[in-house]
Amino acid sequence: MPNSSSVSEFLLLAFADTRELQLLHFGLFLGIYLAALLGNGLILTAVACDHRLHTPMYFFLLNLAILDLGCISTTLPKAMANTLWDTRAISYEGCAAQVLFVFFLAGAEYSLLTVMAYDRYVAICKPLHYGSLLGSRACTQMAAAAWGSGFVHAVLHTANTFSLPLCQGNVVDQFFCEIPQILKLSCSNSYLREAGVLVVSVSLVFGCFVFIVLSYVQVFRAVLRMPSEQGRHKAFSMCLPHMVVVSLFVSTVMFAYLKRPSISSPSLDLMAAVLYSVVPPAVNPLIYSMRNQELKDALWKLMTRCVSDAANFQSASADDS
Repeated sequence: MPNSSSVSEFLLLAFADTRELQLLHFGLFLGIYLAALLGNGLILTAVACDHRLHTPMYFFLLNLAILDLGCISTTLPKAMANTLWDTRAISYEGCAAQVLFVFFLAGAEYSLLTVMAYDRYVAICKPLHYGSLLGSRACTQMAAAAWGSGFVHAVLHTANTFSLPLCQGNVVDQFFCEIPQILKLSCSNSYLREAGVLVVSVSLVFGCFVFIVLSYVQVFRAVLRMPSEQGRHKAFSMCLPHMVVVSLFVSTVMFAYLKRPSISSPSLDLMAAVLYSVVPPAVNPLIYSMRNQELKDALWKLMTRCVSDAANFQSASADDS
């Protein structure tokens, strides 16, 4: 039986068999990828350039946009390149790098969403202490902790997964390297080690989820006690995008990893992976900008400035010619 030392590359799951469908999938995912780049790039630029957005909430949103860009850029470009060139191959090192970065960025994003829930809790339930509890130093430390926890878990899972002997070939039934699919290639008696690591991770994930739920229970109680309808509306507008993003992230990941094996199939696994790795990074900028007037104003100001600069440059070029 082959082991991990004899595997030099893996074969990923193809989106389609015919060339026409391959090109159709390439165009579809290229559009989604460009939309994710544009949306998250605009949020990054708006938050960085508009001093009115230099607050803890938008600092965490900037970090979320960076993580979303990294997450979708880890999986989709390689899949699109394979589709365009009609190949399925990814090197052993490239597969390990994908696993590392997917776990790192997804784990850091989940930790950051937990921190953002705390930010909303303090802003609504303890507004008088907001400046002291969420100063610039505290925000930097919490963001660093989110990134660091994601990296530690990613290194742990990646090292553990790729130290297992591979006894079932090199065909990965997914469009990117995913730990459950790689574990299917390992010897059956090697699952126990990864199972132990997964138990620790699930415990931490569940702990963060409980923290988010409890934070929003306190937030809702505080909002419902507000005498002003305008104040309640503003508070809900601040919290709704984060709740939608958390719900989208958690529900798609749970669907991908906790569905019953009896209903599992390559097409369903592919759809689940697209839902949690491609859809959230593409739609998160839209979710956050829809009900946030400050962010919409900053984005409109940014786009107006870009159009004005482009018009001035074109006018200057015409005058020079």
